[in-house]
Amino acid sequence: MSEQSKNPTHYRLLSTLKAIGPYLREAQCEQGKYLFDCLSVCVNDKKSPEEREFWGWWLELEQEGEAFEAKYRVGLYDAKGDWMDEKLPKKAIAEVSRTQEGFHQKLIETLATQFGMTLDFHKESAEFG
Repeated sequence: MSEQSKNPTHYRLLSTLKAIGPYLREAQCEQGKYLFDCLSVCVNDKKSPEEREFWGWWLELEQEGEAFEAKYRVGLYDAKGDWMDEKLPKKAIAEVSRTQEGFHQKLIETLATQFGMTLDFHKESAEFG
């Protein structure tokens, strides 16, 4: 493994992380810190799109040398566009967990195959499901 692949540039990481799916919040990323989120379950789809809220998850991914640390959180994405740490209702748990687990697996594989890097959970990370 070359030294270059062990320490990819911020822009190379951004481009690779974007390819995983529609989850990367590029405007809120900076060198070594990346933010992802997923609006998994609409709370009330009868509301107009700009007023809808969603149950889902978000991830703060931080680079620690040649590894990354994942801090997942679950909750409510409100109509103002803010994440709230809230307990998921039973009806949303399965779908939020499914999207979170699928994304996490892709993230592990991408970091390992593209950069030879590992991914660990932060001690405060929310557990799946």
